[in-house]
Formats: sequence, C-alpha cells, structure tokens
Amino acid sequence: MGVIRPFVMTSMAVLAAAGSSSHSVVYPGSVSAFTVPAAFPTSVYSSYYVKPGPTNEPEPAIFDPVLNITFLWNLTNPLTIPAYDADPVLFPAALANLTDASADAVVSAAITEILNVIYANSSTGGLSSNCSKCIAALSVGQMVAKLAPTHLPDAMVSLCQITGFKTNSSCKDTYQASSFGASWTQILAHADITGQDGRFICASLSSNFCTQPPVIPVKATFPKSKPQNPKKPCRSGKRVKVLHLSDLHLDTRYMAGSEANCTSSMCCRYSAPTAGGTTPPAALSYPAPLFGYYKCDSPFYLALAALQSIGPLTGTSAEEPPAFSVYTGDLVAHDPQNQRSAAYVEAAEDAIWQMFKAYIGGPIYAALGNHDTSPDNLDTPYNIDNNKTLGQQFSWNYDHVSKLWEHYGWINHTTQAEAALHYAAYSVVHPLGLRIITLNTDLYYRNNFYSYLHAADPDFSGMFTFLIQELQKAEDAGQRVWVVGHVLSGWDGSNPMPNGADYLYQIIDRYSPHVIANVFFGHTHEDQAFIYYTNNGTNQSADTAIASAWVGPSITPLTNLNSGYRMYEVDTGSWEIFDAHTFYADVNTFNHLNATDGEGPVFQYEYSTREAYGAAADWPETAPLNATFWHRVTEAMERDRSLATLFNTYQGKSSIRSPNCTSEACTSAKVCYIRSGSVGLGKQCPQGFASVQSPYTGKNF
Repeated sequence: MGVIRPFVMTSMAVLAAAGSSSHSVVYPGSVSAFTVPAAFPTSVYSSYYVKPGPTNEPEPAIFDPVLNITFLWNLTNPLTIPAYDADPVLFPAALANLTDASADAVVSAAITEILNVIYANSSTGGLSSNCSKCIAALSVGQMVAKLAPTHLPDAMVSLCQITGFKTNSSCKDTYQASSFGASWTQILAHADITGQDGRFICASLSSNFCTQPPVIPVKATFPKSKPQNPKKPCRSGKRVKVLHLSDLHLDTRYMAGSEANCTSSMCCRYSAPTAGGTTPPAALSYPAPLFGYYKCDSPFYLALAALQSIGPLTGTSAEEPPAFSVYTGDLVAHDPQNQRSAAYVEAAEDAIWQMFKAYIGGPIYAALGNHDTSPDNLDTPYNIDNNKTLGQQFSWNYDHVSKLWEHYGWINHTTQAEAALHYAAYSVVHPLGLRIITLNTDLYYRNNFYSYLHAADPDFSGMFTFLIQELQKAEDAGQRVWVVGHVLSGWDGSNPMPNGADYLYQIIDRYSPHVIANVFFGHTHEDQAFIYYTNNGTNQSADTAIASAWVGPSITPLTNLNSGYRMYEVDTGSWEIFDAHTFYADVNTFNHLNATDGEGPVFQYEYSTREAYGAAADWPETAPLNATFWHRVTEAMERDRSLATLFNTYQGKSSIRSPNCTSEACTSAKVCYIRSGSVGLGKQCPQGFASVQSPYTGKNF
C-alpha cells in the first residue's frame, strides 16, 4: 500500500454561486463539469478480443491475477450468451438410498398430494386459508427434499407449470436445478416449515399465500454495557476526501445499437434474427447508445467515463489521492440466472477492480452486493450444515474477491484471510486511525432465500456477532468506525428481513454515537439518507438521533436514473462528515454522443448536501452532517414542502424520468422514510413513494 496523504480541504476554489442559496458553492475539484473524451482508454486492459470503436463496445480479454487465467471470449461475448448455468449444483444428503423408480414414485405421490392441498375447498372441510395450504404444500415438498433431493427441482418445474404459477419458460428458468432449484431443495430440507421459516417462504412466493411475518424482536447481547458517559471524539480540524461509489453493475455483454427500450430485461442486448436467420429482428424503437441508457446496466464506455471524471471533479489525483474510497456493492449486471455463472461473476470482479486501480488512488474498501454472487442474491449461512459442503458452497467467491483486494494492496494478508472466513466481510484500521467494518448484507436480504432459514434467529449466520466483536474492539481502543454494507436496513422496509434489520438497529444503537460515526449502503441505486435513533426509534427527535446512513447513488442508470457518485469531506479526528458532494451525468443526452465526435458524456457537480439543506435546517456551518442534522432536515421538510421536492430530485440524480414529489402525502412519506432505519419502522410509513424509478403508486392528498 502506498503512502496516504491527507488532503486539507482549504485549498478548494470558489467557482460559482449556489443558486438561491446565500452562500457560495465551494467545488471540491478544479472544474464543476467535465466532458469525458470519447476515445476509450484502452491502456486499462492489456489486450482485447474486440477493440473499442465508434459504434461498438470493447470486449477486453480479462486476466485474473488470482486464478492466473484469462477468461475465454465466449463468457462475455454478446453474441454467445448462454441459455443455462453449467456450474455444478449441490443437494442435501438424502435420508434414504432410493432407486430412481422409488424416487419417481415419491415425487409422483407428492405432486398429487400438493395438488389436492392447493385445490382443497375450505367451505367443504378443506384447509382454512391460502397460507395454511402453502405451509401444508411445503411440508410435502420438504419430504421430497429429504428423501429424493435430486428429483425435487423437476417436480417444482412441473408443479409450477401445471398450476400456471408462472409461464412455462419462467417455471423452468426459476426452478430447474441449475438455476434456483437446487438451492430451494437445500432450503426446504433444512427449514422449520411450520414456524417462521415457512411463513417467509410462502410470503416470498406470493403475498396471496401468506403475509410476511411482523418483526419479532430478538434482544441482542453485547460483551459490555454501553458506557454511561462515553468519551466524545475530538476533531482534528483537518479534512480529507473520501469517495463513495456504488452499484456499477458492469454489463460486459452490452451491445451498442441493440434494443435499449425493450419490454423485458435485459435491454441493450443482442437479439438474434428469427426463423433460422431469414427474418431480421423487429425494427428498433431506441438503439442502445454507446455510453448507456435508462433501462440498461453500465457498458464499459460509461464505467470508464465515470472514473475518468473523478479526478477533475473531486480534485484528487495520483499525487493527491482520496484518503480512501468505499464501494457499497453490486459489481455484476442484472443477468437472469440462466445466463450467469461463477466465472461470469469472477470476470466482472476482475474487470471492475482493475479499472478502479487504474483511476482511483488510495485503498478501496468494499462490501459485496446481492448481485455479486451466483446464483444471484444467494449466500448461505455456514450453519446450514455445520459448515460442511453446503455451508461452504459460496466460499469460492469470498476467497476470490478478498485475494483480489489483497492483490491490489487495499487490504493485507491477515485481513484477506478474515474476509475469506466472514462471507467477504472484514474489519480494517486505516492508517489515519478510522476502523472500517464491511458486512455481507445478503445474510439479512429478503431475496436471499437462505435468509428464511432459522428466521427466528437473526444472527444464524454469525454476521452480527462479527460486527459486535469488531465494534467492541473499536470501543475498547477509542476508535471511530464506519460501517459499510450493501442492502440498507431501513427506508420503506422493503429490502431486509424484519428481524435482521431490527437486530442491526440494536447494534447501531448500542455503539452510537461515540463509536459509529457513519453507516453506508447502496442497493437502491438512488441517493438517499436515513436516521437511527435511541431505543429503536420509539422516540424520534433531534435529541435522540444517534447515527445516520448514507445510501450511495449508482453508476448504473438502471432504472430511469442518471449515473452518479459522491465524495465526502471528513474530519480526521472525529470522522464526521462535514459535506457531501454528489456528481452525475445526464443519461438523456447519451443518444447524441458517439466516439467520432471527440466528446463523451459530461459529468458535472450536482449539489452539496450542506448547501442544499443546511440553511433550511438552521444548521451551523461548523457542525457536522450527522443524525441530528438529518432530523432537522426532516423538520424543515414538514415546514416547507419544496425541500422534499428537492430531495426527491436528487434521489434520482436529477433524472428527467423521476416522478414529482409535490403533494403533502409524498412529503409525509419521505420524512417517514428518512426517519426509518428498520423494517418495523419503514412499514409504518405511507407506501408508494419510496423509489423514483417508476411512477408513484401512493395515494396523494
């Protein structure tokens, strides 16, 4: 690791006024807008299967320094996208050594029984509700998972098709063994079907089956009680720059000129001619621009354009790098599972960390996202089988990505070994004294089916035990901490498991504000922030606000968003944030760009958090942007609805496709989301105004 020089912010130049603000905007870089050169920086990769051109994306030959291989072209070639995942699959051990004929008989009887359960008439003595029917059907499925596990995926496909639960092709893509069928078999074999596990599984299949169980709090235990009068951190008066990047979602199969406005994902992908190649594809409604589009993930051209803009806009360079950067997850594109593989994930990891190393100085501390795995969204608790074959099935990824971080000098070998052990999560002390703790938040993500196992125990994976241990070390050493994850714990309550979010809230309450300085997430692709309060948010006020979470804007435009990133001004003593600067590129202009004109996208300064909200919140210029600040912002929104409208604009990175937030209902919802750090709190908010990626469904008044 090279020498890290703190960069004092007093050298920033005042370049323009802040619109209606009475203050001047102090831009962190030498310019407020940067036009990226259209020519692709080919030196980032050593060789190419297809070199970049005025109308085509590059196809680099990605070398993996950990595996010591160069990935084959057909892995990412947009013309040869696979139709199924050929990776090996794992099944739970069968309780009995059945012959194929006996296993087929078990499956046949199970399908008949499940159909009888589904179509039972409650008015004539059948099961009492759709939820009880679903639980009964799962119980039958569990028997198959234990007796004939390798036969269950085909049985699930058959049941899905017979009942019309999905289309025939969707049934196959969802439940075949090489997709999620083998994983569902593991889950059914180990689940407490008649307890919370079964309720969560049924609710995930359809809200018409079961409603999601409410929060059932499990009291977190800590090595020590919270100090009565903890020592307050001292500010150094020196500030450094810290980058926050998130959700790049590199689409290595992006094809310029393909259909960008498709009706089903993925868009910006090659469409083969029909009828054996004799009939051309339908006319394109919107050809995919070279630099990306609103319904597509990031092509190479966009990813490298964003990285090229960071230096001029943030005032960082090889000589004056940021103190460090945080990356809050999601490297890989939103490919359907039948088009993914472990190698595809590894290649994306290699491609992105290589480009980051080329353009960003200083260490980069990263958390895995839910798409940074295969199968998609899934990570298994080690305790599923006492850390045996099933518990270790994703260790290939933890080992690979942590060794890449070590290879690039961002963590040392001891930390790499820790990350390989803790689901790619780790704790590291920066040379300036801050402890950064990263988490694998898949372990409480509601779309990770394995999180339904032992749902009554939110720390079944041990991830929260790891977090508590590291926070206690920090408290004992008098260190400040930044917690870095991917899936946010709060907002509208739609993303995490309720018990897991509640447990994390308790941890943050215990170690804030004297230890935890800030929390960082990604995942939503939107620019958001929310607050944690004492006593799990039962009393929400400026006095009880103890920690804030910053949700990083995404580099990918998916869906209907502009591309962006953020930089913080941070005191090196207290590690409080004193300003946050957000930058973006207007994706709506990308269709006018081509590599022959010499000019690529314009990345520009969007806003300063302090300038945007500080005056309205009556916030002192010398005070940090902490949880109390954000609570005061919500109070200002309640007084002045236009502030919620402004927040809504920034939430989509100034996208022309964001819905307006001008009603009292939308304002009330935004205020509630910002004050909600858990599922239990978020679910109490008005629903339908959480995301700016599509029209609001909430009721206006």
